[in-house]
Amino acid sequence: MAEPLRPFRLRGCGSPQKFGVAAGSLRGLLRKGCRLLQLPLAGSRLCLYEDGTELTESYFRALPPQTELVLLGPGESWRGCECGAGLSVNGGRGGSAGGSAGAASPAPGASDIERLLAAFCSQQGAVVEAARRLLTDERAPHRQKLLADLIHNLSENILAEDKEDDKKWFEGLESRFKNKSSYLRHSCESRMRGYMREVSGFISNVHPAARDAYRGIIDLMADKLKSVKYNGCYFDRREKEEAARLCTAEGWFSCQGPFDRDDCPCKHSINPYSNRESRILFSTWNLDHIIEKKRAVVPELAEAVKTRDGREVNWEYFYQLLFTLDNLKLVHIACHKKTNHNLSCDKTRIYRKRKQTHEIS
Repeated sequence: MAEPLRPFRLRGCGSPQKFGVAAGSLRGLLRKGCRLLQLPLAGSRLCLYEDGTELTESYFRALPPQTELVLLGPGESWRGCECGAGLSVNGGRGGSAGGSAGAASPAPGASDIERLLAAFCSQQGAVVEAARRLLTDERAPHRQKLLADLIHNLSENILAEDKEDDKKWFEGLESRFKNKSSYLRHSCESRMRGYMREVSGFISNVHPAARDAYRGIIDLMADKLKSVKYNGCYFDRREKEEAARLCTAEGWFSCQGPFDRDDCPCKHSINPYSNRESRILFSTWNLDHIIEKKRAVVPELAEAVKTRDGREVNWEYFYQLLFTLDNLKLVHIACHKKTNHNLSCDKTRIYRKRKQTHEIS
């Protein structure tokens, strides 16, 4: 008979990022952890975060739910969360550095904050339960917000991938989705299909004499999109090629900032794999076209087809602008500027260059 699943908190060696994972056996937990953190199963092992005690199957069965664990890869070691405690940012011991009376107290060191977080997280289950009790009777909107955010962030189950391990995440979704990555991949594919429908729907604005040529380009783009599975890899954390996805292996997405900036001034981030609320909120993030799709790219494509005069339209250039990260940025809704970008296509790339022929004397 299979062991019942129990929730644990898992982190990589030297990483502050923690994940929720449910497993019924030590082997099952190790396998899931290695898959998420991209560590080889052979040579990897689990230990207690608190003191570094390495787990055996019998020890694992005695652990209470929500125990915090560290996943160690081959050659890695962990001596416990107290190692190095008490050091300040500059490497000295914590405490007053001396000085004149009335001087400001030194800021807490990084290790002091780490110890606070470690103590906090070691009692995570109790903290969540206490916050829920407080929230029941709380009437002040600001305190309600703080408590709700605390519960929300501590109840994440990032590591879980399959529906059986995080059923709440799948509430409201079609039953055909069995794991989180397949749904996020589908979400990205749906956006690409929507862009394709907009390109196709523009045909009524194309000059009648050029509509057949425009349809031909649409068919070429559709075939290209289908061959790359509608670029669903952008949202799929299981995608092995890091450059092909917009998220980390854990599923974290970072806002790339407005179209006219190189970064996000607010450092927005989200992990739609963590819980149902984050999954829903992620749908408000935009894949924004730097050179605008409606104002620039599609009208320029229609004009290029109309005025080609025997030239071959470089449809692959327009495909890149419409469907790839060459011209797409993932942005938080607050960073999505809906003003005119005032950017246009590269005129030198609209048509394919003719191949030069050499006469044979």
